[in-house]
Amino acid sequence: MDDNSNVAAKGPEPEVISPASVLTSQMLPLVAIVLAALLVAVSVLLARRKSAKKGDAVILAGYADAGKTAILTTLAYQQTLPTHASMQTNAALVALPSSRKAIRVIDVPGHPRIRGQFQEHMSEAKALAFVVDSSTVSRNGAAVAEHLHMIMHALTSLPPSRETPSLLIIAHKCDLLKGTATASAEQLAINRVRSILERELEKRRVSLTNGVAVEGLGAEEAETEMGGLECRGNGEFKFAEWEGGEVGFIGTSVAVGKAALGSADEKHPEGDGLSPLRDWLESL
Repeated sequence: MDDNSNVAAKGPEPEVISPASVLTSQMLPLVAIVLAALLVAVSVLLARRKSAKKGDAVILAGYADAGKTAILTTLAYQQTLPTHASMQTNAALVALPSSRKAIRVIDVPGHPRIRGQFQEHMSEAKALAFVVDSSTVSRNGAAVAEHLHMIMHALTSLPPSRETPSLLIIAHKCDLLKGTATASAEQLAINRVRSILERELEKRRVSLTNGVAVEGLGAEEAETEMGGLECRGNGEFKFAEWEGGEVGFIGTSVAVGKAALGSADEKHPEGDGLSPLRDWLESL
């Protein structure tokens, strides 16, 4: 049988249809819309994942009567209003003039029964600011350190996929301290808060290492052997050696009933008592 008969036996070759011939001019706009919708959906998903990984809020925590709510009202409303011990969480958007953006600040009550509510907002936290009353920390240092220990334990217990929020310790009410010829009131407040907290946290670290319950820890908490105080070097607790990350310190103050000056300008080159905190928020 010759070649022609073989061709006839096999029949005609199947026609190959290209994708371009299927996409008519009427279908092209629809395809473009579908592709655009898919790109938007992917972008939103990635943005949500990035936000969940980094957080987008600042948590204000600290012992009761440290001045957290006064700080929040001053930042949000440029006016320091009279406040009392909060028993519920407050939140507000704080404008950042230099960057023309705003950041959400969450004020968590410091009462011992509800101070653990900060953990409900850890998934939202980009940073955590722990407020300490520098004028009373020498009297209640153990209780303040216990509260801070809870927060440090929570930070070091986050999953590896979660970016650890920044930690700032605010030595507040530094205007109640008197500066010296060699140190400002702000620096004296920072030094006092740092040294007292390091001393009290070291006591807690040693007690927990030796399996002994420390003051302020209930039986249930002591059994959990709450960690988060590990340090490099010889192990003695120092903020500069804390394995959980870098810890910042600033000194702040507010004046009840007075309008906030905001950041430094020509008339007020030093700004007001919250200028260091505003600068820190801008850096985030």
